[in-house]
Amino acid sequence: MKPTTIETASRSLLTLALAAFGMSASFAQLNENPDWKEESAPQPPAFKTDGLIKVDMPNYLELSYGVDPQTLTIGKDSVVRYVMVATSRSGTVNAMHEAIRCSTGEVKLYARYGSSGWLTDEKQEWRPMQSAARHSWAAARQGICNGRAPQRTPQDIVRAMRSTMMPAI
Repeated sequence: MKPTTIETASRSLLTLALAAFGMSASFAQLNENPDWKEESAPQPPAFKTDGLIKVDMPNYLELSYGVDPQTLTIGKDSVVRYVMVATSRSGTVNAMHEAIRCSTGEVKLYARYGSSGWLTDEKQEWRPMQSAARHSWAAARQGICNGRAPQRTPQDIVRAMRSTMMPAI
């Protein structure tokens, strides 16, 4: 049975309302592609701490964040994978090998890098970016995602992230 014009209009209004209230990730999960399959988790790539693309975060945070542009990849599963580097005011560096699903507004942590090298995250679960990983959410908004899809290429992500100035979160 085809939806009526009123039902179609109601769905459109619901989509706009959810987006306006920052709930578009939840709505995206309702419209999930049932045939989607995630690629195997890759090994954490080597990363550099110089030449990072700064992720705009509030100034009051103790950590500053940046994405190593050389680690950006977009899989056939439309998942963007990268290394996020977190630097404390004292200069301590930690890194996270993460993945973002723009279509659902989710992030996954594959591994953490610290003084003893890479440690794989045991859970490796998709979590909502906005509540679970604000640095990832900021990076997605800054240019990793183009709405509910990733940018077309890693170079497009780099361009978008470098040119986007985000308001304070």
